[in-house]
Amino acid sequence: MASIFQFKEFAVDQSDCAMKINTDGVLLAALVQVDSSSRILDIGTGTGVIALMLAQRYVKSEVVAVEIDPAAAKRAASNFRNSIFGDRMVMHACSFQHLDDTKPYDFIISNPPFYTDSLHNPDARKKLARHTNLEFFNELLQFSARSLCVKGCLALIVPTLLADELKAIAEKLDLRLEREILIRSFEEDVVIRKIVIYQKGYFGDVVVSDFIIYQEKGIYSDMYKAALQPYFLAF
Repeated sequence: MASIFQFKEFAVDQSDCAMKINTDGVLLAALVQVDSSSRILDIGTGTGVIALMLAQRYVKSEVVAVEIDPAAAKRAASNFRNSIFGDRMVMHACSFQHLDDTKPYDFIISNPPFYTDSLHNPDARKKLARHTNLEFFNELLQFSARSLCVKGCLALIVPTLLADELKAIAEKLDLRLEREILIRSFEEDVVIRKIVIYQKGYFGDVVVSDFIIYQEKGIYSDMYKAALQPYFLAF
């Protein structure tokens, strides 16, 4: 049975995708801003929602996506073809480690698997989508350092403790933290996620901002509505 999520300018069929559209992914796509984005890579695209959101915003960009789960890759490719951005979107059914594309990217983005210390999910495909270890992130950062053009950016959404670990790894690869967005469910809550944006060769100050999802239980904050307004029918 089809599971369609309708956005303002495109639709996402989530059938056959182990990981459905989630808050982390749409916030990452909505909140990142990059100056130069003629060529974008979405790593672990899943349903393809992040790639589609970026294709909507960056109207002159080529958006490339990779997905290791064959069923999800097939579904994302279909979502791309069915969108009005399809002629600017490319799908590769493989891991980023096996991506046969040496042309540099201006911007790499990923909502990665990050449950490094939790119990593994018994569902094999959800385990693949949600669980990983630091070796994965080492490879992701090394790949990004090789594949980004000069002043290119890498954006990730990860838990707070993992963000701190990744910063040290990234700096050794000349990927410097440019911006952090601290995400909380409610204003008084602890930070549950960080969006981190690294720039190749960056040496300026780190810009830190806060983002609150809910004004109160069941009611989204004004900043959440503003961020998703270009995409969600509800706003």
